Amino acid sequence: MKSSLIALSAAAVVAIVITGVKDRAALVEKFGIGRSNLQTDRLVQPDTPSSQPIDVQAVADRLQEAAPVLTAQAPQPPQAPAPPAQPQPAEKERPAQQPAGQQPAAQPKVDESALRYFANRGDKVRLQAEISRLQALYPNWVPPADPLAVPQSGDKQLETMWQLYAEGRYAELRKAIADRRTADTGWQPPADLLDRLDVAEARARLVNASDLKQYTTVIEIGAATPSLLTCSDIDVLWRVAEAFVHTGREARSVDAYSYILKYCTNPQERLASVQKASALLPYQAMQRLLALEQPAVSGAREFDGIRDELARRFVAEGNADPKLDVEADYVSRVARLAQIQGLASDALLLGWYQLRRENAPEAEKWFRAARAKEDSASASQGMALALVARKAPQEAEDVMYRWRSDSKDATDTYLAAAANLMALQPPADISEDVLGRMAKEVIAQKYVPAAQQFGWYARSLNQPQTAARWFETALRWKPDDEPSAYGLAITREQLNDRTGVAEVQRLWAGRSQRIATLDDASLSAPSVEAPLQTSARLPQRLARAAVPAQPAGGGATEPPGRAVRTEGSAMETVTVQQGTRKPRGCSTTTDASLLSPDAALSRGWCLMDLNRPMEAVAAFERALKGSARQTREDAAYGQSLAYLRVGLSNNAAVAATRAPQSRERAAELQVSILADRALAAYGAKRYRETLIYLDQRAQIKRETIDLMVLRGYCYLNLEMYGDAARIFNAAAATGSKDANRGLADLKRATRPETSG
Repeated sequence: MKSSLIALSAAAVVAIVITGVKDRAALVEKFGIGRSNLQTDRLVQPDTPSSQPIDVQAVADRLQEAAPVLTAQAPQPPQAPAPPAQPQPAEKERPAQQPAGQQPAAQPKVDESALRYFANRGDKVRLQAEISRLQALYPNWVPPADPLAVPQSGDKQLETMWQLYAEGRYAELRKAIADRRTADTGWQPPADLLDRLDVAEARARLVNASDLKQYTTVIEIGAATPSLLTCSDIDVLWRVAEAFVHTGREARSVDAYSYILKYCTNPQERLASVQKASALLPYQAMQRLLALEQPAVSGAREFDGIRDELARRFVAEGNADPKLDVEADYVSRVARLAQIQGLASDALLLGWYQLRRENAPEAEKWFRAARAKEDSASASQGMALALVARKAPQEAEDVMYRWRSDSKDATDTYLAAAANLMALQPPADISEDVLGRMAKEVIAQKYVPAAQQFGWYARSLNQPQTAARWFETALRWKPDDEPSAYGLAITREQLNDRTGVAEVQRLWAGRSQRIATLDDASLSAPSVEAPLQTSARLPQRLARAAVPAQPAGGGATEPPGRAVRTEGSAMETVTVQQGTRKPRGCSTTTDASLLSPDAALSRGWCLMDLNRPMEAVAAFERALKGSARQTREDAAYGQSLAYLRVGLSNNAAVAATRAPQSRERAAELQVSILADRALAAYGAKRYRETLIYLDQRAQIKRETIDLMVLRGYCYLNLEMYGDAARIFNAAAATGSKDANRGLADLKRATRPETSG
């Protein structure tokens, strides 16, 4: 019976050795590290005839031939490296081959003290690793049936050293070895102990580097100590995989996680590996890992327990990247979860996923479901965008009003909804309360596109004086806004203000052909041939709303170029009968999807002239589906300009890439996008980000005076007074009043005692 137990034990050891060696080979093949540090894989056997190193792989191959049935088993691979063999007592030189019929050589003398310590502590992992190591070193060695019965060496100091190692007290062990070497110069510590200590200390350094996010060091230690990278210590594998991600080597990280899923068998560790990988790796990389999933005992899939969590993560990743094609199974799984569990978060995931893919009706359905469970800024913002996409900006404005100040994105969404509401044709019937609150927010945010739309809306109600005030306000906020200048010019012409028209034309001479000629018939005064039954007027409190002045002090400083003075800013109201326009050009509503690409392109430019940019976006979208290269190029260019007009610079940047552009157009769009982003960043008080955008723009086109002043105010708010003074002085030399005002603000900030 005892001999049977010994045989079974030996068979198990053989399997462990085979698996461990295969584990290491797979490691080197997959990770691509440690190829120059594999001295632990070739071991010196001092009692061989010529002291040549024994190839462990060859040993494993021989064992595999001897016991092929055992190779199907997959126990945990060894944790520790295979150090050089312990010195053997002197023996006579053995012949290269044993004569036929001769008995195998006697079992070599092996230091089994480590076995007894690990068995005594109940450390099965280290005990198994030590058995594997000794079997690889001494193929004829048979492990003891009872490691606890291994006699002590009689060296009490060495026993204590092993105890220190087993308890992880590595610094004390180093000191104990050094002290004994000093006291007994002839004593040498066992090579096994030193090798194990080196590996243990390397692991401690690796873990410490990982905790400190020193990812390059983690990889270096792993490459120098490949014996750490086995299934015995899964935490080290996780840390190395993470280090690969954070050093830009995603493929190597996939290799690390693939190694775990191919060779490691612990179910909990495999599951945890997939969870950790999903938090670090993108969708496509995760699909390669999930392909290594194994069937569960019950017949289900191995990772079914976290399938819902993975589906949510993948759909969320699809929200961030509209081009990512997430498998329908994951999307439908989240949809089932949203219906069964009723979580607002799941409905939000689906809403944003569908909105990113321009599926507005489906997105609206999920955003409505999310708001029914929990009305939040995110749900309202998504629903408002879906409503704008299906041309329902009035409801969008109502949905977003409550959340308009929740974040910068929420504010931008509300203002975009307001601008689209004002741009509806025929003009929407907007109550005085809604007009008042929109005007208040537009003035507070100095949002130029909406101010323009207020001007066009007033014109559509045949209120030219109020329209002129709104166009003037938009130009005070953004002096180079050509659509507002054009609107002001044709409105002053309608009011027979020849002097005012001439002034606008003088300021825009050489910069706008349509301002110079004012020949766009589609924007002429509204016809009053068919008056409607109802009258309309802008509310008094909106018309006379005071525009905020530049702050006198405290807080962030607003660049005067974007501020509007209170003097003379009241918007006078003229009450008239509302009339309708004759259908001409693109003044009537038409479904752009029914037009040919060329007709849609023409309509898009016409809508841009009417300052109806969101409708123009749809027309250009239809034109982009044309086959003619020039049509597609013009459509992409027009769609970028339309998005810029409503302040959606990110959308503009995407649209510009949808068809190749000439160098001149590409530069023009890039300059406009960067300027728009700079203004938006300044408005959000992100001054360093504003400077980055201004620097990027300056590399393409020379900086204008108003942007120089904006740069100066960024420096002023960042307390970089020397840079602010340099910029303001340079701009002031051109006669800029805003730059002179900046110098005054700088003086108040640096020498408040001299400010009146």
